[in-house]
Amino acid sequence: MFEKAKKLIIKYRHAWVLLYGLIYMPWFTYLERHVRTDYYLIHSPLDDYIPFVEYFIVPYFLWFLFIAATVAYFFFTDRKGFYRLCTFLFSGMTVFLIICTFFPNGLDLRPAVFPRDNIFTEAVGWLYRTDTPTNVLPSIHVFNSLGASFAIGHSYALRKKRWVQPAAFTLAGLIVLSTVFLKQHSVTDVFAAMALAGILYFLVYAPAGKKAPSLSHQPVRTG
Repeated sequence: MFEKAKKLIIKYRHAWVLLYGLIYMPWFTYLERHVRTDYYLIHSPLDDYIPFVEYFIVPYFLWFLFIAATVAYFFFTDRKGFYRLCTFLFSGMTVFLIICTFFPNGLDLRPAVFPRDNIFTEAVGWLYRTDTPTNVLPSIHVFNSLGASFAIGHSYALRKKRWVQPAAFTLAGLIVLSTVFLKQHSVTDVFAAMALAGILYFLVYAPAGKKAPSLSHQPVRTG
């Protein structure tokens, strides 16, 4: 039993990276509780032309599964890919926390009354009640979706499964759209997330892309 536990600890020793959650969650929770009224209102003229579409709640909620599944895949199969993915995600999430700390921000885009009454608007109503319209710039939904897509796109193993990358990119695109069609984010938040993702892509993934495919995939081993 002890030897088996020791092998598991050695095999998955890269789990230490996930301790970042002990930094992110308390910090984010603090912001959610304290940024309530005195914040900069984010708005783009383009927001006024985007209708509210409750059906986008489906890809919006799929974001949680998408990010968790992507992180889990690389954790169990590709240690180097896991490190790159976490470097990308956690760097951007830290930038997000710093921005929201020193530049409190929020939205006033949510509809006062839903145009329709169905199971999708009920789900959106639940989302509105549990998630404050603050701390929105840049959009973490958008940023993390792009990060997961970059990781999947750079995975040598996943390139062999032709449906995985197109499916991931399509889902990421729908998630990005969901943030504005649900009035959870302004177009400004989306562009800010894309800009941040672009910068970190060149720091994290562009150098790796110049290497041989065999170096871009390091399986998780016991040694």
